[in-house]
Amino acid sequence: MAGRIAQFLEGWHQRRTEGRWKRLAEAAPELESFELRAVRAEARGMRRQLDRVLQVADMRLAVPALTAGLPQMPLGTDWSWRPDLWRGALADPGAVASGDRTPLGEGVALYHDCPLGEVVVRQVRNDRTEDRAPYGLAIDVFGFKGSFLSLALNLPVAAVEGLKARHLVRAEMVIDSDVPVKAFTRLNIKHGPNVAQPVSALPEAGRDKVAEFDLAYADLNDRRIERAWLDLILNEAAMTRIVIRDLVVSRRPRAEL
Repeated sequence: MAGRIAQFLEGWHQRRTEGRWKRLAEAAPELESFELRAVRAEARGMRRQLDRVLQVADMRLAVPALTAGLPQMPLGTDWSWRPDLWRGALADPGAVASGDRTPLGEGVALYHDCPLGEVVVRQVRNDRTEDRAPYGLAIDVFGFKGSFLSLALNLPVAAVEGLKARHLVRAEMVIDSDVPVKAFTRLNIKHGPNVAQPVSALPEAGRDKVAEFDLAYADLNDRRIERAWLDLILNEAAMTRIVIRDLVVSRRPRAEL
């Protein structure tokens, strides 16, 4: 009986909440500015929580399912990470990248210096198990007169905790494109006033791409590491559709000799 009463009260409360927001939406055009600011702040707070619920639900119900986890990591891997963009649906899945920086969810942004504004980015739904992740990122490049086009990913704090010069950092990607695209990955590690920036070219053939960075050659002061980010740099991408189906970053200590 108590369970049924609680269920009834919860349903009643939900209906009242939905009714209140329906009335506020209808009244919004007539509200005073101070009232509208308060309503907007409350709505944004609720939307953040609703987006979190939707993202987790989409992640758990998506196919390919996230329960399959990350790809097989090299022996000794002590940290691995797939950014949220490839794990769950974004609240704003697409945009025209008309400015020099276009944010794409938490910690991911597209940068370019093309004045034409003919770059479109959109999160897409993967539908094959070999795509590995449930979501991908499509980049449609039409006319392009800029000097660079790159995707930047801020690595989480866990990526640099305990990071040493004896680590190998690995980026694994699944990339589809209309034509072979020349691409590079650059690992940026800020240590004190300096930034180590090792670069690795990606193979043009095939859709499975791997870049690996040996930090022993990065001239790195591992006692002063502050943060790290990864750049995927795309060259000669005009009139091309590029879909990054999956992206996973990991690290492992080099075997001692």
